[in-house]
Amino acid sequence: MATVAQQPCVAQSNIKAADLWALTKPEINFLIAIATLTGFYVSLPQQFRRFPVMLLIHTLLGTLLVSSGAGVLNQYVERHFDAQMLRTRRRPLAIRRVDPASVLWFGILLSFGGGIYLAVAVNPLASLLALFTLASYLELYTPLKRKTPLCTLVGAFPGAMPPLIGWAAASGKLNFDAWVLFAILFLWQLPHFMAIAWMFRDDYSRAGYLVLPPGEQSGRFMPWQAFGASIALIPISLIPAVLGHAGIVYLVVAFALSAGYFFMSARLAFRRSNVAARRLLGFHCVPAAGAQLDNAL
Repeated sequence: MATVAQQPCVAQSNIKAADLWALTKPEINFLIAIATLTGFYVSLPQQFRRFPVMLLIHTLLGTLLVSSGAGVLNQYVERHFDAQMLRTRRRPLAIRRVDPASVLWFGILLSFGGGIYLAVAVNPLASLLALFTLASYLELYTPLKRKTPLCTLVGAFPGAMPPLIGWAAASGKLNFDAWVLFAILFLWQLPHFMAIAWMFRDDYSRAGYLVLPPGEQSGRFMPWQAFGASIALIPISLIPAVLGHAGIVYLVVAFALSAGYFFMSARLAFRRSNVAARRLLGFHCVPAAGAQLDNAL
């Protein structure tokens, strides 16, 4: 009888654990981990004899703690708006399955715990970059989504920070090559954002988000971000080869991937269709441009 009586409590505990896990946005954290790992690995000197496994583990753990906290706090701030959107209305906070006050403290603990962990186990620069990412994401990007379509441009800054965190963790400094990684990821995000914004434009509008200007059906905002950013990505992705840090293989692969991304982005910019948006989202080769730098810098 005791076992039977305890079963509901166990089930409730599992639900809460699953909800807390969902609040951290694990899918996004996976991509953040890849970008951080790329920056970390590329920044290591070529003559490095022993790979710093523990330093990498500390870097990834601290970064993921901060990014998880950012995801939790973002959903806390936007819980009422998430409830109005079809794509987010099933989130734990939106359906009131978890206590908002508990979620708030959970997000704070993750965020600042991760920042402190990075400062102690890695270095202060990596910690500062992670906390700057957190602050700009919550204090700039999140509120701007309800004020101006330029929020996507602002949001690309914290979104491109993970390679810098990884770079700073491994080398203790940032140089030009680190900012090349940042620029590649920054530019890649803009067409990606526009594809999502176009596909869910009615949903965003329902919740009062201005990720696209009113009347964008015939406007220029999406073409400017999708077409302009993707064409700029082509020369930026070729910088390592131009500077002699990469060979012909990198040059060919980087050009092919960035040109393909430009083609998909241009289709979205000029056709403005959900089909074009889905195809652009399906073209996920270009994020590997950052990983290509593994053998380039």
